[in-house]
Amino acid sequence: MPNIDVGGKSIEVDEEGYLVNLGDWSEEVANHIAQTEGLDMNENHWEVVNFLREYYEEFQIAPAVRVLTKAIGKKLGPEKGTSTYLYELFPYGPAKQACKIGGLPKPTGCV
Repeated sequence: MPNIDVGGKSIEVDEEGYLVNLGDWSEEVANHIAQTEGLDMNENHWEVVNFLREYYEEFQIAPAVRVLTKAIGKKLGPEKGTSTYLYELFPYGPAKQACKIGGLPKPTGCV
């Protein structure tokens, strides 16, 4: 399996760049993954990533984009619960890309 080096520590990832061990996640790791994805994290990105991490902790599953959009709209407001807003933040797929940055598994149903 491949590794990424963050802060002098080697962290194992799968062939798509998702963390193998969810316990290896930190904000530093998230920022590193975001950079490799071409993203500069801001508070809106962090809001979605932290939401996903809380969702995963509660339900033990990474939501697909439709579920994510609906759940974000409920919690963060209707203006943020749209696929347009989420794709602006995570252009390679809100659920897929945000989960990768959040140290979570690839969402069910993502290609």
